[in-house]
Amino acid sequence: MKVAFVVLYVNDPAACRAFWVDQVGMVEKKRSEAGPFVIPQVGFADQDFAFQLVPLEMMKDNPNGLNLGAPSICFQVDDLAAMRARLVEHGVQATEVGEFQGMQNFAFSDPEGRWFAVTR
Repeated sequence: MKVAFVVLYVNDPAACRAFWVDQVGMVEKKRSEAGPFVIPQVGFADQDFAFQLVPLEMMKDNPNGLNLGAPSICFQVDDLAAMRARLVEHGVQATEVGEFQGMQNFAFSDPEGRWFAVTR
């Protein structure tokens, strides 16, 4: 398992993108859309790590009860089912594998109720 990206829940993705790109020196690595929402992903050109800037408005339903005031970490694995099974076998609370924003993934929580995403 490796860190794929960190989600920052933001009020204004365009302004945040401009901050990270124009002022901090990152580049836009990816841009996706979910309905009317644009979700930029920014990071340094020479690193795999990125921030995904998710609009808070998009998360108003918040099905997993995420703490939107804190960043969320998304991990990447080769085999979602195997990783989910391993975590569940070790007593970790995990959602079923499903699709979100066009990616197959699942989420799991730590003892303090923070949720983490796992994608392929």
